Amino acid sequence: MLKILILGWGLSFSLFAKNSTNFNPDRILVKVRDVKVVKSLKNKIRYKNLFENWYVLHTQNHDALIKELEITEDIITFEKDYKAEKKFLPHIVEMSTINKQSSSKNENYFNDPEVSKVWSFEDKTKNGSSIYKAYQSPFPPSSQEIIVAVVDTGVDFNHEDLRDVMWINKNEIPDNNIDDDNNGYIDDIHGINTLKRDRNGNATGKINDTHSHGTHVSGTIGATQNNNIGIAGIASNVKIMGIRTVPNSGDELDVDVVESFLYAAKNGAKIINCSFGKKRNEGGQAVKEAIDFIGKEYGTLVIAAAGNDSKDIDLRLSYPASFKSSNLMVIASTTSRGGLSFFSNFGKKNVDLAAPGSSIYSLTPGNKYGWMSGTSMASPTAAGIAAEVWSRFPSLSLLELKEVLMKTVIKSRKINRAMVSQGRIDLYSALKFLD
Repeated sequence: MLKILILGWGLSFSLFAKNSTNFNPDRILVKVRDVKVVKSLKNKIRYKNLFENWYVLHTQNHDALIKELEITEDIITFEKDYKAEKKFLPHIVEMSTINKQSSSKNENYFNDPEVSKVWSFEDKTKNGSSIYKAYQSPFPPSSQEIIVAVVDTGVDFNHEDLRDVMWINKNEIPDNNIDDDNNGYIDDIHGINTLKRDRNGNATGKINDTHSHGTHVSGTIGATQNNNIGIAGIASNVKIMGIRTVPNSGDELDVDVVESFLYAAKNGAKIINCSFGKKRNEGGQAVKEAIDFIGKEYGTLVIAAAGNDSKDIDLRLSYPASFKSSNLMVIASTTSRGGLSFFSNFGKKNVDLAAPGSSIYSLTPGNKYGWMSGTSMASPTAAGIAAEVWSRFPSLSLLELKEVLMKTVIKSRKINRAMVSQGRIDLYSALKFLD
């Protein structure tokens, strides 16, 4: 019996022991009025500016540095480097539980042999996002390449359906163990890995996906179209930047998330997909302010999964989804029947729109393919659509793009009380509105 993988960051239970440390004791985030105060701190061993007046301090004596920060003037705020929470990400189900889709008459636009398994490509009558219909319509063609950063468990950049769409840092020479472009990262050819650092604490360029989550997400966004292999991604003129920040246990750290966002935006990513999250925030604002900063400074849109706890995140907050930022778009998940996925979080204030996320067929490492479910899958569906719209209408600002995507949703009584836009994202409708 064939088995398939259903995956999403909130579909699992906590592994935290009651007395475990839920932060990294080697790092502290600090926001200051003047860098001089950072230089003067005695209990740091080194520091790095992240953005504006936010710094990360490295220490061998966490408690002593905390006490020092508490009595030091010109410290605006400081935060521990909190972990998200360990989770068992994968869940195996039998093939018989998947709602098999019939082949579409529209799939002949793509020659990718398994594209008919991607039910989200169907039009609104089948509760999809009208990918086939959009490509068969006489809208303006793509005119600008869009870089989408996948901040996740890594990416199999050698996958047969991804290797031609991977972002390449042209200023870096592969595998020479030198930081050729002097950006602080060695051999960052396709992105960075904030989980694997060198002796100086710098993220490395080894983005290999040892799970499958990030590769699956990347395939939904941009698997190579019309290469007679596998499936087609939603976006036609896209490059995938791989950033490994989410451990296989889902226990990402705030410093790594902030660094990932900044690296992506500085290197040209117009969209960042975040199929991860956590149930608490401990009052921290570094991640939120990083989202605000990259939107203002680089025009980068962050698209985040709403989470998979079947809860109202207006009341029971989830992060980054519940942050208040105009540069953030939060995505719930729908099924092939048009309703909200049973696991999907919702929120009339904190969730912007929905996208297909149940039983999504995409890539897994080693030139393989499989189905996964979660708002983790809905978020890249939205990211792929956003990238395709932006590539055809590149003059749109971040806020204009977000407004168009929310205005042109397919509204449904099944989900209209669950999110701001009251509907499901639709590529055809967005392009028709702009044409």
